[in-house]
Amino acid sequence: MADRPAQLIACHECDLLQRDIPLNPGCTASCRRCGAVLYRNATDSINRTLAYTLAAGILFVVANSFPIFSIEVSGDRSAITLFGAVRALWEQGVRTISVMVFITAILVPCLELFSLTALLLPLKLDLVPPKYTLFMRTLQFIEPWGMVEVFMLGVLVSLVKLTNNFRVIPGFALYSFGLLTLLIAAAAASFSARDIWNRLDEMMRQEGA
Repeated sequence: MADRPAQLIACHECDLLQRDIPLNPGCTASCRRCGAVLYRNATDSINRTLAYTLAAGILFVVANSFPIFSIEVSGDRSAITLFGAVRALWEQGVRTISVMVFITAILVPCLELFSLTALLLPLKLDLVPPKYTLFMRTLQFIEPWGMVEVFMLGVLVSLVKLTNNFRVIPGFALYSFGLLTLLIAAAAASFSARDIWNRLDEMMRQEGA
């Protein structure tokens, strides 16, 4: 990047145009007017985010395949998965909540993990990801809907209330969801769209040379 001319970047808070300057690993650039963070030079962001994403993808499959918890009443035990809970809410007429749970706990994490993998895995293999602009827009669009931690909080509150009337047995998926929440947060913290664009720009310039 030493031979690339400095570019202008607009602050997303106050719209002040400033020069894009190189940073040392781990450092951040802040707006001179309002102090908002413009960008950061994350340490090995592509490899770290890919590792978190692949691990989260495995846990996502596990969390949606096994029961979240089981309820035991008079010796009878009934287990329920996340998708089973969504279907039960739909059949009971609570369709708005059913749709919201499906979107925030299943659809959005699935799209996020798939988009990250489709972007980062080809870059790891020194390939230009196909339809990378679509995946970048998808990540930007679904960012406000990523609320797995809110779902986890709701499940924990429900478990506490249910223990007053039934015997509640936490399932393997509940622990998987807990770890999944941490890994998604770690992937989001290490992800740097700026590093993605810089890597794509570098690869395209090499192809054109």
